[in-house]
Amino acid sequence: MKKISTALGRVLSTRLGFVFALLICYWLKSLWAYNVDFGLDIQTSYQLLLSIINPLPLGLLFIGLALYIKNTKVFYTTTWVLYTIINILLIANAIYYREFSDFITISAMLASSKTSAGLGDSALNLLRVWDILFIIDFFVLGFLFFTKRLKTDKRPFNKRASFAITALSGMLFSANLFMAEIDRPELLTRGFSNYYIVRSIGLPAFTAYSANQTYQAQKERSSASADDLTKAKEYISSHYAKPNDRYYGIAKGKNVIVIHLESFQQFLINYKLTVNNQSYEVTPFLNSLYNSNSTLAFSNFFNQVKAGKTSDAETMMETSLFGLNSGSYMVNYGGDNTAFATPSILSQTGGYTSAVFHGNVGSFWNRNNTYKQWGYNYFFDANYFQKQDKTNSFQYGLNDKYFFKDSIQYLERMQQPFYAKFITVSNHYPYSSLSNESSEQGFPLAQTDDETINGYFQTANYLDAALKSFFDYLKETGLYDKSIIVLYGDHYGISDSRNTSLAPLLGKDSQTWTEYNNAMLQRVPFMIHIPGYTDGGIQTTYGGEVDALPTLLHILGIDTSKYSQVGQDLLSKDNKQTVALRTSGYYITPEYTSYKGHLYYTQTGQEITNPDQATKDATNTIKQAVATQLSISDSIQTGDLLRFDTDNGLKTVDTSNISYSKQFEQEKAVEKKLGSKSTSLYSQNGNNSTVSIFNAPSYMQLHQTETTTSSSSKSSN
Repeated sequence: MKKISTALGRVLSTRLGFVFALLICYWLKSLWAYNVDFGLDIQTSYQLLLSIINPLPLGLLFIGLALYIKNTKVFYTTTWVLYTIINILLIANAIYYREFSDFITISAMLASSKTSAGLGDSALNLLRVWDILFIIDFFVLGFLFFTKRLKTDKRPFNKRASFAITALSGMLFSANLFMAEIDRPELLTRGFSNYYIVRSIGLPAFTAYSANQTYQAQKERSSASADDLTKAKEYISSHYAKPNDRYYGIAKGKNVIVIHLESFQQFLINYKLTVNNQSYEVTPFLNSLYNSNSTLAFSNFFNQVKAGKTSDAETMMETSLFGLNSGSYMVNYGGDNTAFATPSILSQTGGYTSAVFHGNVGSFWNRNNTYKQWGYNYFFDANYFQKQDKTNSFQYGLNDKYFFKDSIQYLERMQQPFYAKFITVSNHYPYSSLSNESSEQGFPLAQTDDETINGYFQTANYLDAALKSFFDYLKETGLYDKSIIVLYGDHYGISDSRNTSLAPLLGKDSQTWTEYNNAMLQRVPFMIHIPGYTDGGIQTTYGGEVDALPTLLHILGIDTSKYSQVGQDLLSKDNKQTVALRTSGYYITPEYTSYKGHLYYTQTGQEITNPDQATKDATNTIKQAVATQLSISDSIQTGDLLRFDTDNGLKTVDTSNISYSKQFEQEKAVEKKLGSKSTSLYSQNGNNSTVSIFNAPSYMQLHQTETTTSSSSKSSN
């Protein structure tokens, strides 16, 4: 043992040995933080492997830079400084994550005053006993050098060898990045979530990625001016569609409940799946809403997302501005840009309280930062719901029935009127979220050669059942009559590459499937359900997600004429019915559809291969209108032009007053302060909870009840 100790001491007393000793210490501490402090949502052995290896490449690169230094004293000083820097980064993120469930971005560092304000009374409260492990190696190594058990190496390290170490670290990082892209394609271009990046390529790489994102955003922001907004507002004014008097203000003052239907396409509405000669209605409850006279349902409503997908849909629905042509607006700009979004508008014009409910981690798509800029008072993410495991959740969060049930305790404490958004996840690719819920597997799988398509109908049916349970709760508690409920599909669930396999289920021939058919499948549901209203019905206006906000605000009786929104009210007689898809040159109108290089007559699907002059003129006009709309939106988004918008009657959001920590306690404190003036459901119910009212029977329970009822009916006959 003594010989081993002596040999180890000799190795550590060399410059390279010392560097590797520090690297091993940093690696072990990183793994500790990954497993104890960070929520990396590791679900596969491959992701575990990535998290194990990712601290090494950049750790070696960073600490190994000292090997280029010849002077002994300078070498050891530099090594300690470099090692201290990456340790401070690790420790700071561990502490920050305990409060914000996210990692420190460069923009957060630059806004350190806001960050520190959000930490509450004292960051000391966030320290843990085990934090000593982050610094104990400094004391141990310092003691060993002080007692001469370790000695300094006065021999300069060979420059070629130093370069070899740098090259090795670069190769290791390239391999790490390649492996990360296999696990999550477009990891860095789409952004997704900060914890995805840390899990895949490590904390230093995330910090560098964040620095680049901040630099790019600040570069574009710094070149923009108030004159750019003036030009944008000239377009917005000319593009404005005034409200239809028939619908303006019909839901004024009501609560607004928004339900985000993950990956839900319009073709599922009123669709029946045939399996073994038996027909199954996929979404009976949503069908009843869609066909109700109390619902304004839109049959030609298209998703307009690109790489940002869900985050693009949220951006358009909340701001009436497009996502980016590349990447995600919420990831790249959402946490810093000034915004006048639905929660802020409703708060300032109607005294609304606002909240988002989502059973996934808050940092996904940078929601925990973007939602503050949008003015959400509360954001209840995965931290506020039951512990997730294989029986109640999957990769993207808590399954919908559990999610809605767990949300009730927070919804009932919100002050009315409120704006509440629920983001469902169970109907998310790969549509296998019910694989561990045997009681939910009664709805049949489709019978195609594509497993993704086969499961899509089952998860959609599960979502439908969860929604019915939630609506039953709203009716039982009285919230239903005080609210309007907005439901929308965020983007396609079945991609274009799979649509030929889907075609037979839609009564189409896979061999004659065209890009026109792909374009028409970009339809997603958009419904505004208004209890007590009887003049609804199915609207055939062509529109998209960017048009949703002005439509909703006009229904609530809010004038949008001064707001910087590029969408048009779908109920307005001035609506031009031009749907700009995010990819340049793609659009859909009642007359023409342009998709992936093909032009079609929208009503018939006939391809136009040799357009006449009138058609060329008409489509050129549409192309110009689409290009202008996207360009104006992009200038606002990337230039942060809304910081110059001072004449819209709205105040910018002060994010320092918003904290997504201990929110349940915040809600209770508001109730206590208001006393008898509290308008929360909990207060109005005599300070009694309504959680027990929510009932979400499983598929098997529901159909056992139906079978029993049917049998009883037959017996009585």
